Amino acid sequence: MLLDKFKSDINSVLFGLDSFWMGVDVPGEALSNLIITRLPFQVPDHPVVQAKMEYIEKRGGNSFNEYSLPEAILKFRQGIGRLIRHRNDQGIIAILDSRIITKSYGKYFINSLDECEIEIVENFFDPEKD
Repeated sequence: MLLDKFKSDINSVLFGLDSFWMGVDVPGEALSNLIITRLPFQVPDHPVVQAKMEYIEKRGGNSFNEYSLPEAILKFRQGIGRLIRHRNDQGIIAILDSRIITKSYGKYFINSLDECEIEIVENFFDPEKD
């Protein structure tokens, strides 16, 4: 019901958590802005995630590079896929997590995007640094 109301009112705002990363289809003008507050890394102390990471580490691998990062990038792309559902769809994606530009792994998230205009707005909330 909530999703149907969102689709029918182009001036509405819908705040979604993890469950909205997949399986939501809102083509057209109803969904024109997507805001990602945090990069979608899984919780490392979740028992299943922890077991997978431990397995990788035990065999000499790097659990972040081999598991956490690829899983987060996949989920990131799935989330962004909510915005563009059809050829004529367009919109803005705002990524508020500064790690996308401050951490070395941020480039992998950016490079996973289809070709699009990217604008990095630094110090957006700090008027002292303008």
